Amino acid sequence: MIRGLHGLFYSSDADATRAFLRDALKLPFTDVGGGWLIFDLPEADVGVHPVDESGKPPPNTHDVSFYCDDIHGTVADLQSRGVQFKAEPADRGYGFVTYFTMPGGIEVQLYEPKYQKTTPKKPAAAKKPAAKPAAAKKAAAKKPAKPAAKKPAPKAKPKKAKR
Repeated sequence: MIRGLHGLFYSSDADATRAFLRDALKLPFTDVGGGWLIFDLPEADVGVHPVDESGKPPPNTHDVSFYCDDIHGTVADLQSRGVQFKAEPADRGYGFVTYFTMPGGIEVQLYEPKYQKTTPKKPAAAKKPAAKPAAAKKAAAKKPAKPAAKKPAPKAKPKKAKR
């Protein structure tokens, strides 16, 4: 069963592109070693566009876009982190669109879709505690539960004698 989409950017400066995705776009990532960062997006979708009458873009062309819920707010936020946009967002029918270029010469689209997504947004979930390895679970299951420690009773204050 397909669970998601893994996309690739081919960059003339991969380290700078990775740093941009991490620092400017603030995408969550896993460091898999050797300078490789794999960015984990919370959701994805895929569209299929026809080539135009002149055959452009040519078949086997791929394009990556980021989308958001508030294009003007997102553009302002990204500009505050140094991202430069090619133009103000424009209405393209399916959504409001603008473009920026990442280090390494990679141009991407940012858009706010006008259509309703069929997959409902999931609320931000709290991080789950890390799962214990199977060996640790077995060891924990074999240990008897420790009885709760009893607290000593509070000391009674001596009463003053009545006269």
